[in-house]
Amino acid sequence: MNEILIAFKRAALLIISLDRELLEIILLSLRISLSAIFVATVAGVLTAALLAFRRFPLRGAIVSVLNTFMGLPPVVVGLVLYLILSRSGPLGFLGLLYTPTAMFIAQAVLAYPIVAAMSYSAIRSVRPEIRLAALGLGATGFQASLAVVRDARYGIVSSVMAGLGRVMAEVGAVLIVGGNIAGYTRVMTTTIALEYDKGDFSLALALGIILLLISLCINLVMYLFQRRMTLAD
Repeated sequence: MNEILIAFKRAALLIISLDRELLEIILLSLRISLSAIFVATVAGVLTAALLAFRRFPLRGAIVSVLNTFMGLPPVVVGLVLYLILSRSGPLGFLGLLYTPTAMFIAQAVLAYPIVAAMSYSAIRSVRPEIRLAALGLGATGFQASLAVVRDARYGIVSSVMAGLGRVMAEVGAVLIVGGNIAGYTRVMTTTIALEYDKGDFSLALALGIILLLISLCINLVMYLFQRRMTLAD
C-alpha cells in the first residue's frame, strides 16, 4: 500500500513540477495524434460524402470494407507499415521507419475508416427531404449536399471524437513503426507500457492521469459544441 501511495505522490510531483521529459512526451503525443485525426477527418468526411451522394460501381463493397476496417487490429497496421517502410520495403528509401512521421501515418490509417464509416452512417441517416427541400429552393447540388452534411454534424463530430480516442490510446502500431525511442518517438501510451515493464510506475501514473484529463477535456469540448449547436438551432 505504501508503495502505491509513493508512486502516486511521485506522479503528482512530476505533473506539478512540469517535468521536462513528461512535457516532451505529452507534446509529441498530442502533435502526432491531432495531426493524424485532422488528416483522417478531412479524408474520411470527403469519402463519406462521396459514398452518400454519388452512385458508382463497388460503392457497397467500399462501405463494407470501411465498416470492417473500423476494427482493424493496430498491430496488423503496424506490421504492414513496417514492411512497407523498412529498408527493404517499397518506401524504404524515404527513411520514415522509426520516426514520428511513421507514427502519424499509422494513426491516420487507424482513424480514417472510423471517421469515414461513422460519417457515412450519419449522413445517410439524414432525412431525404432536407436535400430535396434545398434543391427546391434553388440550391445547387453541392449546396444541397452541404445542407445534408450540416444536419449530420453531430454524428460527424462523434466520429471524429471516436477516431481521436482510438489514436490517443493506440500502442501496438506506433510501437512497431516508431520504436519507442527516448526523446524522439516515445509517446504517452508506449511510455506507460515501457515503465510498467521496468516496474517504475511514477511516470506511467503521471501519463495515465494526463491521458484521463485529456479524455475529459475532449468530452467536455464535445458536450459544449453539441449544446451550442442545439441552442443555435
